[in-house]
Amino acid sequence: MKIYFAGSIRGGRDDKELYSRIIELLSSYGDVLTEHVGDPALTVLGEDGPGSRYIYKRDIKWLKEADIIVAEVTTPSLGIGYEIAKAEELDKKILCLYRKVRGKRISAMIVGSSKPTLRKYRSFSDIKRIIADFFQT
Repeated sequence: MKIYFAGSIRGGRDDKELYSRIIELLSSYGDVLTEHVGDPALTVLGEDGPGSRYIYKRDIKWLKEADIIVAEVTTPSLGIGYEIAKAEELDKKILCLYRKVRGKRISAMIVGSSKPTLRKYRSFSDIKRIIADFFQT
């Protein structure tokens, strides 16, 4: 199974350690195509080396190849929103994870869509359970 994990890069890297843990967990379910999202060296400036056009083409290719999309959407990100919309268009199975953060709300475009499965968590234990349930359905 191929899994596309989406987490904020240019929108903010406050959760990079969490992304790394989620990617490690997802690796037990299949091949995570976007492991670099959890790289602690990756900053809000994005990847060193590849240009924007290359990244776009590569990520679209990965979205098309993926069986499942898992997105952590607590940190607002234009890129994640685009990836989720593209995944919907491609009729992919989508899981969006988020935690309640004072002063932040999840985009109405995500919450209002019937396609993604949206799940709130408080701890990594919650994430483990949510992902296990999602992969069983």
